[in-house]
Amino acid sequence: MMGWTHHLIIAPILIPLVAAALLLFVDERQRVAKAMISLAATILLAAVAFILFRIESAPNGFEGAYLLGNWKAPFGIVLVLDALSALMLMLTAVVALAALVYSLARWHTVGAHFHTMFQLLLMGVNGAFLTGDLFNLFVFFEVMLAASYGLLLHGSGPLRVKAGMHYIAVNLAAALLFLIGVSLIYGTAGTLNMADLAARLNDMPADRRMLMEAGAGVLGVAFLIKAGMWPLCFWLPTAYSAASAPVAGMFAILSKLGIYVILRLTMLLFGEGPSAGFGSDFLLYGGMATLIFGTIGVLASQALGRLAGFSVLVSSGTLLMVLGINDGAISSGALLYLVSSTLTISAFFMLIELVERGQDAGANVLAVTMEAYGDADEDEPEEGDAGVAMPGTMAVLGTCFAACGILLSGLPPLSGFIAKFAMLSAMMGTGAIGVPPDAAVWTLIFLVILSGIAALISMTRAGIRTFWSSIEGTVPRVLVIEIVPVMFLIALTLGLTVQAGPTMQYMDTTIRMLSTPKIYIDAVQGAAVVPDHDGTSADGTRSE
Repeated sequence: MMGWTHHLIIAPILIPLVAAALLLFVDERQRVAKAMISLAATILLAAVAFILFRIESAPNGFEGAYLLGNWKAPFGIVLVLDALSALMLMLTAVVALAALVYSLARWHTVGAHFHTMFQLLLMGVNGAFLTGDLFNLFVFFEVMLAASYGLLLHGSGPLRVKAGMHYIAVNLAAALLFLIGVSLIYGTAGTLNMADLAARLNDMPADRRMLMEAGAGVLGVAFLIKAGMWPLCFWLPTAYSAASAPVAGMFAILSKLGIYVILRLTMLLFGEGPSAGFGSDFLLYGGMATLIFGTIGVLASQALGRLAGFSVLVSSGTLLMVLGINDGAISSGALLYLVSSTLTISAFFMLIELVERGQDAGANVLAVTMEAYGDADEDEPEEGDAGVAMPGTMAVLGTCFAACGILLSGLPPLSGFIAKFAMLSAMMGTGAIGVPPDAAVWTLIFLVILSGIAALISMTRAGIRTFWSSIEGTVPRVLVIEIVPVMFLIALTLGLTVQAGPTMQYMDTTIRMLSTPKIYIDAVQGAAVVPDHDGTSADGTRSE
């Protein structure tokens, strides 16, 4: 008999689905009731994700395959829980809880069905992390996209509507490519179950394998659009900066969904065998181009929202380059970087609204002009002037802003430094691989360091304008319910630093499991159906 924890695998999908359905029956004027239902569901989701994460991180953690229709794979729908999906579920729950609490201050009341769309977004993201079938990946991907369309437009406004139209058009094109790629794979391999597809790939004739790789390439483009790889990333900084603060904070996980799928399929299908290394060069050089583009954008951005948007591209470019190298030691550090950068960017998007709340819309432009031409009317301090004490609100905001700057630039002592140090030490041959780097790896090292310097320059420049030489001099009104989620996400990055040893062990274990596709294949194909009370299973067989 299966333990109760095994049935928790489906809970990250069911909890937001049931919550979204219940929210539709609550009148929009009952804001408090809707908020309480959504918050309770998200807290429950976080608790379930934590339990699943603890199970996977235990020494006797299991590789769980959950047969939804009680039909053996590949004929039935299957959900798969392993160390990677458990990590992504936990990360999603943490970011979602922070974003939802932040939205309760005011954003959940500025439009209709905010909480319903938020829960459906969680359902789609969690389903994509858990599914073991490409077609159901498409279904959950569409659920996620449909909810994200509404959330991006939440709050209205011409800039939001314009960015939303671009976002919808680009992601509809990605969904079309997704469907084309899935169709090619199914027409060639005769299956969409990931484990079954990996098992059949090695014995596939060369001509059919070529068509299957073409389908995988088209499918990969769809997720590279979501991940924001250059030149498919033109929409991302504008869309993310136009979204409301809690929505942008939640969107930080969406680009990582593209990274997750590419990592999963690359290691499962193309990690070994005749198709080993398929697409690696494309990921490597595409990641380099993305990192360069993101770094230039970070340096050029005057608005904090666009700076955060381009920081998403820097994160995606770094991760795509590591996937292109396809080395286990580097990938372990990259997983920590994925977690750290997601928490940081989510906190930064929410912090930006608080920081800019007391600023005039043209303050950044005026600040740049004054920086270039000087301010002739600047008052000189009088003798004996002791200065003005910084208000407590600005001190807290400034501390959070400095922490985000340290994390984005990869300076010690927070987790951004630990993650980049782990990657760079492995690249330079001082880590686990012990192999001298080639030209491509040296280029990657240079770009990672350069992107950190660019982030440091941009964040320092923005911090000076905002906190040290603010033109308005006004203190924004910040509620506790708004600043606590930001501090919570930043505190988690500090926790990652303190627990760097166990964290890196978990990442190493995750990469080792991904590098052994047989573990995943055996878990799915070996999942047993549950017999009925008369001993007959759903597929008609009878257990003795």
